[in-house]
Parts: sequence; structure tokens; C-alpha cells
Amino acid sequence: MDLKSKIILISGPTASGKSKFALSVAKKINGEIINADSMQIFKEIKILNARPSVKDKSNIKHHLYGFLSVKKNFSVGEWLKKCLTKISEIKKRKKVPIIVGGTGLYFKSLVDGLAKIPNISKRNRDKARLLQKKIGQKNFYKKLIRLDPLCKNHININDQNRSIRAYEVYIQTKKSLYTWFKNTKVHFQNKDFVKIFIDIPRAEVVKSISYRIDKMIKAGAIKEVKRFNNLKVKKTNSSFKIIGIREINEMKPDKSNLSLIKEKITIKTRQYAKRQMTWARGHMKDWYRVAPNNLVSYLKKIS
Repeated sequence: MDLKSKIILISGPTASGKSKFALSVAKKINGEIINADSMQIFKEIKILNARPSVKDKSNIKHHLYGFLSVKKNFSVGEWLKKCLTKISEIKKRKKVPIIVGGTGLYFKSLVDGLAKIPNISKRNRDKARLLQKKIGQKNFYKKLIRLDPLCKNHININDQNRSIRAYEVYIQTKKSLYTWFKNTKVHFQNKDFVKIFIDIPRAEVVKSISYRIDKMIKAGAIKEVKRFNNLKVKKTNSSFKIIGIREINEMKPDKSNLSLIKEKITIKTRQYAKRQMTWARGHMKDWYRVAPNNLVSYLKKIS
């Protein structure tokens, strides 16, 4: 399987071994790795977000890891722009771009393009959320479909976030969200990609997550959160979504609470992994699904 003319995409739930697999692929086909994880972009956090080690980065060139302050936000559009630049630079060096991570929206923007929807005003965002809360999701969905019939074929009646997003876009722009999507610029053709999703069984991911959390705590995750707190980051910032920050801050981080802290982080991480797998079932239907125990044999086929 000749991958040297392709752009390699590697995704999977958290703790599935995708970063390790990406390193193996990069070594075999002379590749460079681009980050597609929205939490691994922050420079002050490297334990809780499981950033690649110094050793890994010294062996293979890595891009878009740990470059942004936790005090700043970073949009999908900003990631896409940087990613496209890195892909171009890597190809000019006659190397293979390998994009790896677990943020589904990053991959979607790269594969399908990103709709240039105007910024939604705070007034309209608040209006959509307050209405949904006031009348309930089912009635809100019915109102949305009357307003924007195109949503009926794309949004499930129980999907609150997408319903609210579609509603706020329509009241702001007077256009359907899916009209915006239809006019989206695509940067690559589907044949340019090799898309690999590490399809790890739930029991294995649960075990892997538990091992990772233990390792993080031993590596100094609690001290890392203390340093984060000293930076006085706004709670509305994206970096506050890093799993472990809230969980550690909710408890007094001493030895008596250590087991409970680990349990809270583990539960939250499992929930996140489940959401990633659900996203993949809906949005990554055409990706190669490779079980962890087949990664070595898959690697042997690569040239």
C-alpha cells in the first residue's frame, strides 16, 4: 500500500494508541506529524492532555503541539488554516503529512471544508439557547424545522447542540446552515486521503484509560493544575475543558482524596471516549477501521 503521495489521517478515541501508531507510520514512510487534538495545542499543559514526549518529538518532527497559551481560545477555522500551511510545507520537503488526534471537527473541516458562516451575535446565541430551554427540545426542534426545513434530513430531534446551532445561524443570516455547508470550499479530493480510525473495543479503552490516568497522576498532574490555577485563566476559556482540571480543583488534592480524584477523571475520560466513538459512527463512515491488535500487520502492508 503506497501512502507516500497521500495525506494520512489517524483518529480514534482517547487512549487508543493513535499517537504511537502515527509515530510508527511516520518512521516507515518518512512522515511528519500534525496535531488534530484541540487540547494538545496548549503549551502550559502537557501531562493532562498526554502530549507527545520530548523523545518522540526528537525522532519525528511534530507540528501544532503546545504552541498556544491557555489564556487564548482557538477556533476550528484557525486550526484548519495552520494545518493547511503545515501540509504544504511538509509536502515541499518531500515528506508525508500525518494528521493525528481525536477532535472530530478538525478532521471534518480538513476533509469537507469549513463553511464561512458569519459570526453569530451574542444576542442571537442567547436567544436560541433561552428559547430551547424555555420550550424544551422537542418543541424547539419543531420550530426549527418550520423555520429551516432542510434541517429535517440532517439533525436528529434529540440533538440539542446542532438544533441550537442551526437555529442561531438561520436567525442571524436568514439562510439554512446546510445552504452554507453546500457552498463550502473543499481543499482536497477524497482520494488524497488515507483515513484510519483505531477501532478499540470498549473493554480495552477502559483499561487503557485507567492506566493513563494513573500514569498522569504519578507524572505530576496535580502540580500541573496548581500551576494552571496560578495563571488566572477565565473559566470560559477552551483550556478549562481539559479533563482533569475541574476534577482536581473540586477536591482537596491530598493522599486521602487521590483515589477519588482518579476515579472522577477516569469517568470523565470514559465519557469523552464514548462521545468520540459516537461521532466516528456518524461522521467517519468511510474510514478504515483497524483494531489495535491488527495495527502491526496493517503497518507491514504500508510502503
